[in-house]
Amino acid sequence: MRFRFPIVIIDEDFRSENASGLGIRALAKAIENEGMEVLGVTSYGDLSSFAQQQSRASAFILSIDDEEFGSGTEEETERALKEVRKFVEQIRFRNADIPIYLYGETRTSRHIPNDILRELHGFIHTFEDTPEFVARHIIREAKAYMDSLAPPFFRALVHYAQDGSYSWHCPGHSGGVAFLKSPIGQMFHQFFGENMLRADVCNAVEELGQLLDHSGPVAASERNAARIFNADHCFFVTNGTSTSNKMVWHYCVAPGDIVIVDRNCHKSVLHAITMTGAIPVFLTPKRNHYGIIGPIPATEFLPENIRKKIEAHPFARNAKNKKPSILTITQSTYDGIMYNVEMIKEMLGNYIDTLHFDEAWLPHAAFHSFYGHMHAIGRDRPRPQEPLIFATQSVHKLLAGLSQASQILVQESQTRKLNQQLFNEAYLMHSSTSPQYSIIASCDVAAAMMEPPGGTALVEESLLEAIEFRRAMKKVDQEFGNDWWFKVWGPDRISEHGIGSREDWVLRANDEWHGFGNVVTGFNMLDPIKATIITPGLDMSGRFARTGIPASIVTKYLAEHGVIVEKAGLYSFFIMFTIGITKGRWNTLVAALQQVKAD
Repeated sequence: MRFRFPIVIIDEDFRSENASGLGIRALAKAIENEGMEVLGVTSYGDLSSFAQQQSRASAFILSIDDEEFGSGTEEETERALKEVRKFVEQIRFRNADIPIYLYGETRTSRHIPNDILRELHGFIHTFEDTPEFVARHIIREAKAYMDSLAPPFFRALVHYAQDGSYSWHCPGHSGGVAFLKSPIGQMFHQFFGENMLRADVCNAVEELGQLLDHSGPVAASERNAARIFNADHCFFVTNGTSTSNKMVWHYCVAPGDIVIVDRNCHKSVLHAITMTGAIPVFLTPKRNHYGIIGPIPATEFLPENIRKKIEAHPFARNAKNKKPSILTITQSTYDGIMYNVEMIKEMLGNYIDTLHFDEAWLPHAAFHSFYGHMHAIGRDRPRPQEPLIFATQSVHKLLAGLSQASQILVQESQTRKLNQQLFNEAYLMHSSTSPQYSIIASCDVAAAMMEPPGGTALVEESLLEAIEFRRAMKKVDQEFGNDWWFKVWGPDRISEHGIGSREDWVLRANDEWHGFGNVVTGFNMLDPIKATIITPGLDMSGRFARTGIPASIVTKYLAEHGVIVEKAGLYSFFIMFTIGITKGRWNTLVAALQQVKAD
């Protein structure tokens, strides 16, 4: 399949009739004659706006002629180089590999500082080589870059869908053909498109590998994802993290085992307790007066306190083996409260066989230093001596996976390896023999998107947008003075610029803003991208005001005006700043909230 990724030329003379303009247009025509698309732009004023387009381009060609550098005075040269440097830095912040070329008549590498030179793929001098030769050289690099983008399974699926093979296997729509035989089927086909339907195949297609036994391109993509997420193993799951949780439990837990469980666990963990016949001992989190569920107190993780809970438990006290087989913690909570995993590992030591972190809401944290140790598995994290570490993640919630896309990450300990044969029996128990291949491909692509530096840039942008939204809401509140406005739950003080410091978001003992009382400083943190908006009517002390606006009324109004939130409580509603959120979206929300107040 041919994807549209033009070569972008940025030259003030692109449409001029002088020698420089004729030269660059000749190069552009030569590139187009070779079958590549060219996008020519003449504005050199704000190169950073073009750097934002790196995800849509196959190469950049940037002019450094007199029109951009002026008459060559030191001041003009420094100003031009500053723009070029900013352009290159912003591209490389997001994309380490896309080809960048400089183009000019008189200037050479002697005029360009080393920090810019080392990021370039080449230097083009006008009228030296023929446009046709230069075009072929640039196209070779652009195609090499494009060929490197697709991760293993997605590459194989695209190849299969475009290969034109006749389908004699299920699904019964046979690459979408069945839909063409019915009027409503025609509508379905036109809505979803040829590619999705041609890529909807079954496990009879050997060249795509097998999800159930982790072979072929599926296995290659899972290994690639494990590398990107700094795990020893990664297993894609096509029916959500509810299923991932049950897979982990059926691998780790036997009937009669004592299991230590976050009382704020997902329903799927309760199902796993029932199915495995385990004896649950619950750790109880705090809750504030807004109804937001907070952290489990750090003292509850101490082995001596867990032993006390076991001895007080009517069934656990009589268990044959009183060593817990698994600890399952919701990391992070729906509302964004995270735990310091290294502190939990240090407190528990080797007391529990397996540590399972349900990170349905936290797959992004591994890709930015902002989150520190507030996630299960990461680069340069020490291996526990005995416990295995599992992280179950919803790729579809915070990353770019399709709905139900999930994955299981495993970090082996110093003394224990994952028994892959036994694990795969648990995996098979909960997997469909007809997985949706588009979901597998989205797991593959979502992981590739998070490979640094691109993944780091995506997370930083979502953090920045979330914090900018909070700043905007505070500014509106200040302008209203004594009049009411919506609050955003979070620390009272945040940095004025950028994403600031992780320390701004750490929960500290008895800070009024979080309402969880005497927490252990450094044990928990609020994820800034999870924003709980408080409506008037209830304060942090639990006192009701004389008047108020229940959140359900606000969210109903917002929905009628095209703004859909994640969830609503009594006097709060919740939104998330995923990697897909834009300035336009959150500014529209601020404007819509102004309309709520006005109406």
